[in-house]
Amino acid sequence: MKVKIQTLHFNADKNLESFIHEKMNKLITRHQDIVLAEVTLRLNKAQTMDNKVAEIKLEVPGNNLFAKKKSKTFEEATDTAVEALHRQLKKYKDKKISK
Repeated sequence: MKVKIQTLHFNADKNLESFIHEKMNKLITRHQDIVLAEVTLRLNKAQTMDNKVAEIKLEVPGNNLFAKKKSKTFEEATDTAVEALHRQLKKYKDKKISK
């Protein structure tokens, strides 16, 4: 399984990248169906505190799952996006089992 990290409007430090890899590895160990994970981190130009955006796209056989979350920090945005994807993967597995 491959994890791609892309940053827009800033450069991510090693701590942020290792945090993202750790979160994605936990998700992958729970759900072995994941083929590819693409993480895009974007710093919005807005003047609000919630200007950090994490978008995560997962490719699973026969489907693509996506979550986009905003927060005060990239870590918090990534956490909430991973939680949303965990719920989506659970629904995906339930549908797959019921077929």
